Amino acid sequence: MSSAKQTLPTESQALIGRATPIIPSIPHAVNGTLLNDDIPSSMEVLTIGMGCFWGAERLFWQQEGVYSTAVGYSGGLTPNPTYEEVCTGRTGHSEVVRVIFDPKQISLEALLTLFWEKHDPTQGMRQGNDIGTQYRSAIYTYSDEQFQAATESKTRYQQALKSATITTEILPAGTFYFAEDYHQQYLAKNPNGYCGLGGTGICMPPQHQD
Repeated sequence: MSSAKQTLPTESQALIGRATPIIPSIPHAVNGTLLNDDIPSSMEVLTIGMGCFWGAERLFWQQEGVYSTAVGYSGGLTPNPTYEEVCTGRTGHSEVVRVIFDPKQISLEALLTLFWEKHDPTQGMRQGNDIGTQYRSAIYTYSDEQFQAATESKTRYQQALKSATITTEILPAGTFYFAEDYHQQYLAKNPNGYCGLGGTGICMPPQHQD
């Protein structure tokens, strides 16, 4: 594996990309919601990267209170990247899952707990055997409150992990670029397909009550 794929590119190194976005042409394969940028007013959004996005998306669409999920690319430099471009390591993007959820049915804390417990956030530019910047652990937030909650949960989980250092990137969300149709809900269409999820075995400590 080229070491370049484990180092985020600079703007001068990043691929040019394109002006035309990838727009999914079919509804969500599990719940039938339309895959676009329309977010119902009663819903909230969180975007996370846990390595290969196939297994991570299935984890979240299975949760009661999650309205819809989609896989895509975020956190990088190249506009409207393709999967092949992301795999070169020259777009700077992480493979991510955009989770649209009803906060009255599932809390942000519950989603963050799933995030921390169901992958290894200490591996830097990889997740298991998947190596490269696209597989880095990441949380992209959509409000100051989400950012603070994500940062606080990272501190709690770091205390539980003790010596292993969390490398998760926590940043305000930039543009979410949809992945190609064949990646959307991949494990619903291919039940025996690859799933790289694997946690640390360490549970998230509860929030402190004031």
